[in-house]
Amino acid sequence: MAAFLGSFLQYGIIMAILAVIAAAGAMVGKKLRENKDAKSATVHIGSGRK
Repeated sequence: MAAFLGSFLQYGIIMAILAVIAAAGAMVGKKLRENKDAKSATVHIGSGRK
């Protein structure tokens, strides 16, 4: 029984670590997308390029 609980706890810890990594990746991706959208929404007036 102790081996089962130990294994269960190990998988629970791994799942929690992977969930944190996934959440961090989603936040970084959202931040990068917002920065890219903000740059593309900027209007360049008088740059001389077409």
